[in-house]
Amino acid sequence: MEHPTGAVLGGLATLVAIAAALLSVAAACRAEAGPGAVAPKAARVYVGTYTGPKSKGIYQMRLDPATGALSAPELAAEAPNPSFLAIHPSCKFLYSADEVWNGPASVSAFSIAPNTGKLALLNKRPPGGAGPCYVSVDPSGRCVFAANYGSGSVAAWPVGDDGRLGEATATIQHTGSGPDAKRQQGPHAHCIDPDPAGKFALACDLGLDKVLVYRLDAAKGTLAPNDPPSASVAPGAGPRHLAFHPNGKYVYVISEMGSTVTAFAYEAPSGALKMLQEISTLPADFKGTSDCAEIAVHPSGRFLYGSNRGHDSIAIFAIDAATGKLKALGHEPTQGKEPRGFGIDPTGAWLLAGNQKSDSLVLFRIDAETGRLKPTGAPVDLGAPVCVKFLPMP
Repeated sequence: MEHPTGAVLGGLATLVAIAAALLSVAAACRAEAGPGAVAPKAARVYVGTYTGPKSKGIYQMRLDPATGALSAPELAAEAPNPSFLAIHPSCKFLYSADEVWNGPASVSAFSIAPNTGKLALLNKRPPGGAGPCYVSVDPSGRCVFAANYGSGSVAAWPVGDDGRLGEATATIQHTGSGPDAKRQQGPHAHCIDPDPAGKFALACDLGLDKVLVYRLDAAKGTLAPNDPPSASVAPGAGPRHLAFHPNGKYVYVISEMGSTVTAFAYEAPSGALKMLQEISTLPADFKGTSDCAEIAVHPSGRFLYGSNRGHDSIAIFAIDAATGKLKALGHEPTQGKEPRGFGIDPTGAWLLAGNQKSDSLVLFRIDAETGRLKPTGAPVDLGAPVCVKFLPMP
């Protein structure tokens, strides 16, 4: 049994870590606010959707971090299938991957109205491939990246001072295949994320069972294969998304087809990945069909979460601070069908999950000491929510 003093100190350490994470995120948004700026007292939530009878594009809500009060969704901008979103470090701009398959797809840039949160379209760019499904921004805010699932390619664009996207500065086509003849007949790039230092970009390719590593020159917007150029997950696993630990020493990759999380040690100077562990996201006795989707590390660095579509749950893991390895803590049902996307608010107190197939959002309180999730109320109705991003508000 832990000594009571140790438990108290551990709790204080967690609170300090969460407060530091909140202030870090808020600092980016108030960088130009000058002296006297304060930490955010609320957060806007932007939700990307698949458009249809119940959705018209990107929606926004307001979250009170103190109480968990969540406003009703309102349309922030009409957009065709904005299935993934990314917010610029300045918190002035938002980017979407418009996953259109039967027409011209795009990556879109929006300005964010500071008072209302409404989005105004700045411009669009061709995605550099078919089926754009992911978008991200480098830490300096100079580059936007996209992953194209259909063609198995990644691309990069420079960002102007006004938030607009310039002409593409990099387009890289992946090649190869995996052992699953139906799902891995060719490359399927599913995400691309810059590392915390902005020196490398890591791309999960579901079709290749690889995490490809690119050297990033943010000033020029260029990507070049690293040496070594990639790290592998188990054959047929199908890596989908990844998340960096706040300390920058570990990377966690969630695999859609294998329903696993692979933990890697990350060497920031070289961009090299070393596998540490592979662990299932499902209960040992689960016999049904399920696919993983989103992954996120808690701001405190103590916990990791991943979504299961089919088992319809959030898998919860503890992170060993000394080794980076994971310990399964259990699962929390999302009270809906196929939780594709979820997000954790900057304070680390709340997790908002989107259930794509039941057209609902469910808010959970996160226990800071155990990492467990507790639903806070009735689901919020919204058509096909698939991506959740938080924007702190002063």
